[in-house]
Parts: sequence; C-alpha cells; structure tokens
Amino acid sequence: MYSFLKLALVTAVIATPAVPAFASDKPPIVLVHGAFADSSSWNGVIERLEKDGYSVTAIANPLRGVKSDAEYVRSFVASLKTSVVLVGHSYGGSVISEAAKPSNVKALVYVAAFAPEVGENAVGLSGKFPGGTLGDALQNPVSIPGGGSDLYIQQAKFHDQFAADVPAQAGELMAATQRPIAASALAETATKAAWKDIPSWFIYGDADKNIPEAALSWMAERAKSKKTVVVKGASHVVMVSNADKVAELVEEAAAAK
Repeated sequence: MYSFLKLALVTAVIATPAVPAFASDKPPIVLVHGAFADSSSWNGVIERLEKDGYSVTAIANPLRGVKSDAEYVRSFVASLKTSVVLVGHSYGGSVISEAAKPSNVKALVYVAAFAPEVGENAVGLSGKFPGGTLGDALQNPVSIPGGGSDLYIQQAKFHDQFAADVPAQAGELMAATQRPIAASALAETATKAAWKDIPSWFIYGDADKNIPEAALSWMAERAKSKKTVVVKGASHVVMVSNADKVAELVEEAAAAK
C-alpha cells in the first residue's frame, strides 16, 4: 500500500503543469474591459505587467448591467483572498466603482473610464460635457430575447470613433470582434462609489471621442486622483495604443502604500 501511494504521489507531481512564478509582494491585477471591447484589449498591458512580475487576470465583463456585472467581478476578486488592484476601462469603470466596496481592493485605476457618483450613469456622464460622438456612430439597436436591446458601433465608423490612434488593420479586427453592451447598462445608475474610500489613479487620452476629455478630467478631480495621466492624441482605447503608459500607472498604484 505504501509503495502504491508513493508512486501515485510522484506521478501527480510529475503530471502537474508548471505555474508561472510571480512576486509575492506584488498584488494581483484584475482588468475589466468596457463596452465594444473584450479582454484582448488588455493584451499589451498584460504583457508588460507579467514581465514585471505581476499576476494578471483580464475578466470577461458580461456587459449586461452595472450591478450584475459588479457582482460577477466582486466574486472573482473575493476569491483571490489577498489585496488586489482593480482596473477598469470605459464602462468597466462603472463596474469597478460598484464592485470594489466592500472588498479586498487596495487601489482603483480608471483607464478612459467612468467613475460615477451614486445615482449617476454612463449616459449622463458622457453627455455632461460636449465632445462625445458615440451616439452618431452606433448602429441600429439589436433586440435581446426577453426584452431590451444590445448596442454596437457601426463597423465602418469604429476605427475613427473608438480607436483612431490604432493601426487601421487592428481597428478593423476590433470592430469585427467588438462585444455589445445592453443599452440598459449604460442607463443604470450606480449604487456605490468605491473611489470615495479607495485610492484611485486615472489615465486617458485627450482625443477620446466616447467620453469627452472634460468629463474624464472632472471625474478624476472629483475622485481626488492620486495621479492623472493625460496622453496626448490618444483615443478611447489608450490601453491598446499606449499599453506601456497604462501598465506603468497600474504598477504605480500597485506599489503605493
């Protein structure tokens, strides 16, 4: 019996795949994409963070509603059983603001993202200042079984509207693979504003056409951002076109005491 157990143990050890080693003093990073994007939009950021020793997960945000999406993210974050840095892009900012309280989140990073106050929503914040052109770029809503509708950006307008500083070919691929968001999600109001209690960092481009620069600046100032980085000429997908700058800010948030 002893020999059998010993053989089974050795076999299990040999069969167990190697797990990448990450620095134990560096908190895990959880990335939450926004509307019209998917987890692959973080690829450049992930590459830099993992190279620097961070464990990273880019969650597939359901894009169904602020509260339900936040519950999904919160459950994953809680499962990590350690201090976490939560990063959100665009609508993903609304999700992390809702998901991070109460939880084990040590820092929030908003990447061209909404940081709503309780009672605010993405539609209201994006229209608070002039400059946003998303409405004119949307295609006709697609009905969802059971009621409601999904929103997509017209593929012909996607590159200019969403990712103007990304190579055209990459923009075409992003347009074809875009994830739709439920229209109701953009109108759903926040019930929590985690940035009031958790330190936050902001980065966005001054050529963003989805969320006007003035709105992003106003939200960052209201949240008392620890550091705000404005990338000249960057579009709404600043994490794609300027992955190094985004990763650098995430690492700064992760290292903050």
